[in-house]
Parts: sequence; structure tokens; C-alpha cells
Amino acid sequence: MKHRIIFAVLMSFTLSLMMSAWITYVNIGLHPDFVSFWMHAWVLAWPAAGLISFIAGPFLHGLAHKLAVKF
Repeated sequence: MKHRIIFAVLMSFTLSLMMSAWITYVNIGLHPDFVSFWMHAWVLAWPAAGLISFIAGPFLHGLAHKLAVKF
């Protein structure tokens, strides 16, 4: 269980940070306040990403394993 929580925190941190940066850039470009907008988006995205990673992670891990074995 500890591993699952740590993984969800690290994965959600990384994905939400990178995805919020990308989407902020796509939406506003390199605006002078880019970092401020990005951090605001990331603070909102990380908790959602963490919860989704924790809940969906085991299912998706199992699905990935089944697909890897099949193909």
C-alpha cells in the first residue's frame, strides 16, 4: 500500500506538472505571466491527478500487463 501511495503521488505530480504547462502554453503562449497561470493550473490539477492515479492505477497496471502479454 505504501508503494501504491508513493507511486500515485510521484506520477500525479510529474504528469500534472507537465500537462498543465503544455495546456497553459497552448492556451496563452509565452505570456509574461505564464508561470503564474501555469502554477495556478497545476495546483488545481495535482489533487485530481493524484486521486485518479491512486484509484485507476491498479486497474491500468493490470490492463497494461494483459495487453503486453497478448501483443
